[in-house]
Amino acid sequence: MESHCLGPAETPHTTKLYATFLEDFGRLAEFYSHPPTEEGLLRAARAVPQDAEKRRAVAELLREQNRTLGADGETENSIARLAAGAVAVVTGQQVGLFTGPAYSLYKALTAIRIAQQLTEGGTDAVPVFWLAGEDHDLAEVNHCDWPGREGLTRLEISPGDAAGKARSVGRVQFGEGIIPLVERAAAQLEGPMAEEIGAALAASYGPAETFGTAFGKLLARLFAGKGIILLDSLDARWHRLAGSIYRRALADNDNLIAGLLARSKQLDRMGYHAQVKVTERSTLLFLDVEGERLPVRRRNNGFAAGSQEMSEKELLAAAEESPERFSANVLLRPIIQDYLLPTAGYVGGPAEVAYFAQAEVAYRRLLGRMPAILPRAGFTIVEPHVGRLLKKYRIELRDVFRGRQHLRGRLEREYLSKELARQFSGGEKRVRQLLKSLRNPLGKLDNTLIGALDTAEEKMLYQFLRLRDKAGRAQNFRTGVLDTHERILTEALYPHHGLQERTLCFLPFLARHGAALLDELGARASLGASQHQVLYL
Repeated sequence: MESHCLGPAETPHTTKLYATFLEDFGRLAEFYSHPPTEEGLLRAARAVPQDAEKRRAVAELLREQNRTLGADGETENSIARLAAGAVAVVTGQQVGLFTGPAYSLYKALTAIRIAQQLTEGGTDAVPVFWLAGEDHDLAEVNHCDWPGREGLTRLEISPGDAAGKARSVGRVQFGEGIIPLVERAAAQLEGPMAEEIGAALAASYGPAETFGTAFGKLLARLFAGKGIILLDSLDARWHRLAGSIYRRALADNDNLIAGLLARSKQLDRMGYHAQVKVTERSTLLFLDVEGERLPVRRRNNGFAAGSQEMSEKELLAAAEESPERFSANVLLRPIIQDYLLPTAGYVGGPAEVAYFAQAEVAYRRLLGRMPAILPRAGFTIVEPHVGRLLKKYRIELRDVFRGRQHLRGRLEREYLSKELARQFSGGEKRVRQLLKSLRNPLGKLDNTLIGALDTAEEKMLYQFLRLRDKAGRAQNFRTGVLDTHERILTEALYPHHGLQERTLCFLPFLARHGAALLDELGARASLGASQHQVLYL
């Protein structure tokens, strides 16, 4: 398997903050408690508190949840190790349809590998995947892009009872519409694991399942034997365990928001961006109001969620009596996570790394410790048929990243019959040789003519090469081959003008190339593997 790595400057849409995090962490060290290194991870592991009672409660709940999701004995073993004192390497993702974009699984692979490395080094660690089902933006998770035999297909489901409601997506049931969607996805699978993946989809995604339970059941099947622990954050018992954090976030809201506003301004002054918008009316919490998840905001001298207004005293009483009605926003969620879990490291993508630069303010005030923030592994998989097209047209991945106009020009330039291509190549050489032969005689006659010669050469070759491109377009007009090849390359490598991992579902790749691909990616998802990896299968 051939591979090479892309640095942040070569990887599309890399923010300045994330590039600095990867390449010059020292400039951002004040925004994080530990560097994303082995030393930083070990330091964070040593700071994890040994609260035996909490560990037992957490382990008991995790054991019940994972058995419900169909986890195997290796996961049971990981839970036992967690209860006995192991630290956690945590990651998580919104519960997207059919696992959502490929990077969801790359996060899990990274957490599994780093936990393994920690354990091998003498610090017992287990991987945990946080099933983030509380968010209420159904449009973000109700679809996936499926690279199947029919090309790139958008698979989407919109359960009718969730329309127009701000319901936590993890609670939304699929209904009967999921059955034909699973059948459609499975019909497009091919390869040695096609039948197995199709069966896993059918077993996980049924009418009575929710986005949260189906995602968890599928992950349990995909990562069987890997020892990863799944945590369903929607369970009311987690909220009761974390109730004190909700109350502290409410009681200390003004100081928290002031600190977050100051942090946003600091990031802006340094030329970075604040990933999460915070205003003076913000809080870090949502409240369930008649089945809808609504943000809690400052209003007058109290708080409000939608049209429901409450004093601080009333809101604190509600958090004491019914903590399951509350949920955290993106800045508080990791603090809840690390209050519940003995987290040594959190594996996140670029946006999450940016969240933590702000969340550090809340970590200091509410938890007093923060885990090491570790970049997830990133991959672009170049399948054999795609690799052959790159080779045929003598183009590289960066040509695809430069956009359609550039890619199309490269394709047209190379797409000629062998004879016509040979004639154009020979003609270009003869033109260059002719103009080169005139350089000395013209220089002797009048040195100022050299500039005119260079200008003439540039114009002649421009028109000549433009004619070659037009010939390529004319040939494509007859056959349509370039249209097909351009579509294949962009859908496979830069779909919707974004990285493959941020758009395409991984399951069709797994079906086509088998479990060995998952193992190969897992082996490459090591601590410190921060560059984007391009793998030619």
